[in-house]
Amino acid sequence: MNKRFVGVLTFAFLVAAGASLVLYRVLISRPASAKQGPAMVHVVLANKNLEVGTVLKEEDVRLAEWPGQLPAGAATEPKLVLGRGVTTAIYEKEPILETRLAAKGAGGGMAAMIPPGWRAVAVRVNEVVGVAGFVVPGMHVDVLISGSTPGSNGSQGTQTQTLLQNIEVLSAGQDYKKDAEGKPVAVQVVNMLVTPSQAEQLALAASQTTIQLVLRNPLDHEIAKTSGTALGRLFNNSSAVTAVTPPIETRPRPVRREPVRIAQAAPVTPVAPKETPFVMEIISGKDKREQKFATAPEVK
Repeated sequence: MNKRFVGVLTFAFLVAAGASLVLYRVLISRPASAKQGPAMVHVVLANKNLEVGTVLKEEDVRLAEWPGQLPAGAATEPKLVLGRGVTTAIYEKEPILETRLAAKGAGGGMAAMIPPGWRAVAVRVNEVVGVAGFVVPGMHVDVLISGSTPGSNGSQGTQTQTLLQNIEVLSAGQDYKKDAEGKPVAVQVVNMLVTPSQAEQLALAASQTTIQLVLRNPLDHEIAKTSGTALGRLFNNSSAVTAVTPPIETRPRPVRREPVRIAQAAPVTPVAPKETPFVMEIISGKDKREQKFATAPEVK
């Protein structure tokens, strides 16, 4: 065998062995954090779907490992959440967050859903006031009142005005759970989330006026500026909105022609024939004269 070929083969083997040794040492010298997965933390998870108003018990939660960083507001011990009410629905295997629970000692039910500084006011409704049952938990409504203004002469009649806008509905009857499909519910009372001053206005309006709820889009938070209306304005053509009517096809009006009148000639008065005067010749001696008469003497 050629010695030169053997030398080249031996050199290649030594280079390969050296590269393998270097790679092996690099792999075994990697830090332990690179070999392992992400760091795990302990967090409290929901054992099942938790509806709004549920008071958490031991069987409702469990402590489990969570990969990565701890979610903001998540509980790390079950004792921190036991006995607290759920204000927002929590799903199975989802971390229990502080923002979805009522304050400690607030309990469960609808009372736990009322934020600090707010109130829940009940309003009696029917199929018309309750917008055919579509005023359900989670919806937003406007409140209209109708009545007579105190101190007015009543010339305009009953008046209607928007009292409150963008008010959240907490419950429809005794049901305070939000329906994802928004199915109508026939109830007699709805509870709305208002401020203390709005609660005073609603209480007075419910006893002195007629209340009408107007359903609005929950994503529409714009406050409309309205001046209200009165019964007298509805019948006033100057202020009432008139419906737009389609233009009427106009046709050329026929030209009225006066009949031609032919001027009639004035009646001709017949001219009496001019009478020839009667002339009488009178001779007296040598004198001779003529006597004219208008008409000839009638001969008998």
